[in-house]
Order: sequence, then C-alpha cells, then structure tokens
Amino acid sequence: MGEFVRLEVADGVGTIRLDRPKMNALNVQVQEEIRAAATEAAERDDVKAVIVYGGERVFAAGADIKEMADMSYTDMVKRSGPLQSALTAVARIPKPVVAAITGYALGGGCELALCADVRFAADDAVLGQPEVLLGIIPGAGGTQRLTRLVGPSKAKDIVFTGRFVKADEALAIGLVDRLFPAASVFDEALAWARQFAGAASYALRAAKESIDRGLEVDLETGLEIERQQFAALFATEDRTIGMRSFVENGPGKAQFEGR
Repeated sequence: MGEFVRLEVADGVGTIRLDRPKMNALNVQVQEEIRAAATEAAERDDVKAVIVYGGERVFAAGADIKEMADMSYTDMVKRSGPLQSALTAVARIPKPVVAAITGYALGGGCELALCADVRFAADDAVLGQPEVLLGIIPGAGGTQRLTRLVGPSKAKDIVFTGRFVKADEALAIGLVDRLFPAASVFDEALAWARQFAGAASYALRAAKESIDRGLEVDLETGLEIERQQFAALFATEDRTIGMRSFVENGPGKAQFEGR
C-alpha cells in the first residue's frame, strides 16, 4: 500500500483511492503508486471491477507543478515515458473501471479520469486540460484519449484554450457519462461496479480488449481482433455455464465461476 494511493477491496470491487491533501496533485510518487495499485487490481482474482476515486472534495487537480518547474528537457525526456505508462496502467486494467469524479479533475487528473471505461461525475465537478496556460501540452494521454472520446474539434477547443469544462457541458459532449449530486457519486460508481462481481470475467476482459484495441486500428483489423477474442471464449468454463444456463433457465441466471 502506497503513502498516497491505496487499493481497497470489498465484495469484488477494488477502489484505487487517491489521498494526497489538499488537491491530490500527481507528483512522481503518486504516479508510481497509481501504477502499483492498478497493477495489483489487474492481477487480483478477487477484484472484478475497479473504481478510481479521489475523495469527497476533489478527484485530482493535476500534476505537481512545483516538482516540474525546475525540470529540464532531458529530465522530462526521461520522466515522460513513466508518466504516461503509470496512467496507462489504469487504462489497461482488464476489468470494468469507473472514475468517480468530485470537485476538480484537471490536467493529469483529467487524464487519469480518461483512463477509465466510464466516468461518473458530481453535478458541480470541473474538468479540463489547462496545460497550455503553463506553456506546455497534456503529456499523459490528454491529446489522444480526449480526442478519441469527444472528437477532434471539441478536444482542440478544450486543449487550445485550457478552459475549465463544467459538469453539464462535460455530460453533453461525452466527457463524462452520468451526473449525480456530489454526495452520491461514489455510491453510484460502487453500484455500477458491483454488478460485475458475479460476471463472466474473461468475457468482460475480451470485450474491453476488443473495443480498446479496435479503436487503435482499421475496421478490418478490429473485426479480426473481435473474431479471435470471440472464438477464444469458447475455451472457457463460463461460456459453457452461460449457454447451458440460457438453454435451461433463460437469460441472466448463470452463476459464473470466472474461468
């Protein structure tokens, strides 16, 4: 367990909890602790779905600017790869991941939220990529994941201006998926994650990989990725259980074993 990031597991749900007062600034230590928590969540069989959560007041306000202010070009050449890969570790968790966003999700905090499969936000949350106001650009996936999520023109507007995006606009453009009162965001994310506690884990893994990898390639290649994943699931016990249950009892009653 890290000093500022911990993985809390209960009833099949793992919560990656950021806790670096006051604003969960993502310094190098936090980045590496996020990587460690994401790796553990990916590897643990008792974790069926994951929540990324910064607490009741703030998700993450971005990178630690004080830490970066004196870094040179060569310093950042060395650090930028680990920075990207630390957050990509969250995106690569082979299980459903939901970001529960309260308060601010800015810069690296927004990029962390973009690594989730879905984003639930407080109705007063604020998101954005304000790096251009510091004379830089997003460096942990913001120019790529944001563009894939909301489209190039909206992403360019947000990145070029560095402006803050309020929750209602974030919902309208697809930057977040659902809005809730701040006090209920985590509970709603937990309810969403818990529905996968008894799901067919390898089918979910195959679905996530097919979608994510398919977005990176042309349609024909994406269809081939899907075909291979689809066929491979016929080697799992859950496929046998699911189809037998459907034939005998109808849909939605299978008791999967996760293998």
